[in-house]
Amino acid sequence: MLIGILVTFLVVILVLYLINLLPLDGRAKQIARVVVIIIGIISLLKYLAVF
Repeated sequence: MLIGILVTFLVVILVLYLINLLPLDGRAKQIARVVVIIIGIISLLKYLAVF
């Protein structure tokens, strides 16, 4: 369980880093960041057996 949480956290950080490298305008980057963070929180809650 702990490894799954760690992997999810690292994947979210990696995707956020890659979004910063994309040549998008500020609004699109902000929307993409929010979507990635929401998906990360949902998958972390799944690992913690909330869902």
